[in-house]
Amino acid sequence: MSVVIPIPDSNNEWRLDSPGSNGWDRSPRPSAENKYFMVSTDGHAQEPKDLWATRVDLKYRDRLPGVIIGSGGQKFQKTEGFRTPLKLNDIQFGGQDKLRNKAGYTPQERLDDLTADGVDAEIIFPNKGLTMWATQDAEFSHAMCVAYNNWAWETFGEYNDRLMPMACIAPATLVDAIAEIERCASLGFKGLQLPSKPIWGAPDHEALNYNLREFDPLWKCITEVDLPVTFHISTGRDPRTSRSRGGAIINYAVHSLAQNMEPIANICASGVAEQFPTLRFGSVEAGIGWVPWAIQAMDEAYLKHHMFVRPKLELLPSEYFKRQGFATFQEDAAGLDLATEHGLINNFMWANDYPHHEGSWPHSAEAIERSMGNLSDTNRAKILGLNAAEVFRISIPEQFMDQPDVAVVGSR
Repeated sequence: MSVVIPIPDSNNEWRLDSPGSNGWDRSPRPSAENKYFMVSTDGHAQEPKDLWATRVDLKYRDRLPGVIIGSGGQKFQKTEGFRTPLKLNDIQFGGQDKLRNKAGYTPQERLDDLTADGVDAEIIFPNKGLTMWATQDAEFSHAMCVAYNNWAWETFGEYNDRLMPMACIAPATLVDAIAEIERCASLGFKGLQLPSKPIWGAPDHEALNYNLREFDPLWKCITEVDLPVTFHISTGRDPRTSRSRGGAIINYAVHSLAQNMEPIANICASGVAEQFPTLRFGSVEAGIGWVPWAIQAMDEAYLKHHMFVRPKLELLPSEYFKRQGFATFQEDAAGLDLATEHGLINNFMWANDYPHHEGSWPHSAEAIERSMGNLSDTNRAKILGLNAAEVFRISIPEQFMDQPDVAVVGSR
């Protein structure tokens, strides 16, 4: 059943702005005969409220993230790793904002919504479950991840050609994490999600991090099962640190997005990417504009701080990212302007972030037309779907195989 899209109100009417796609060889419009093959590399599941309460060991039930009611009836979010209690404002959503809150609860509903948005396949991440790593208790985190993975495969497994959940891993449990990676790979998951830091919390030089040799068995296992690794925003430390004036913007831009630089730097600068040359790794939802600067900064440090740098690498850190890394975005015109100049077209992937408010659904075509007009047709096709098809080993539907660049990727 097709979804009914309300007319955008004054807060959302900007989403309809578009210069159009005149002069483009192909189109992002869902009804176009010459439509691009499109993969959203970041969507979010709508987990049942009782998913973890009904699936994790009883000893963890009282510690699960959730909502508590204060003495005055006010709601608070309870999560071990967040500042507590976190007051929840009673916001009344309407129109398309309400639609986004209610969308995507069943696989068929997701397929209908994505088809109407021009999306042919989707990489799925948790929603409520992004708090599974918000604890310094690795065993607790692992228990929540296993429960989520079981539910995700039960829900999306038969749709895994179009709706592809990432298997969630608590890496600090190392032995259990490796066993869970092997289990999920055998089920058929097409990728993994690790938190942006293996141990939740503020930067701490005593804590485990991905550059350390303790994680070499993890990377070895991941390359053996041949699955890409994703790092989604808001999974390393409290993304809601700022309060009062400007807090919503500061928390999103700084405490949520910026922390994703850390795992990418850890892998590129430490020798992990060199030691495991088939490891595919990437940042999800942090945008792409920072990537040229960040990998250039790593190169600068490697060259200018040569007297301090260990280990000595065969390539520059930026070259490991270009060879093995990727990053996803929703709308990032600045990043796209830099993509060609810095040789990063093959590393960037589009997403509509369904059904989140910061995403582009249900007006993704307009968002693409606003931001991708300066790209060539071939480069748009890579960023909209072909790069993702290669990284996540996605089968491309036959209807797109008459497009020469699609046929090349689809035949690999």
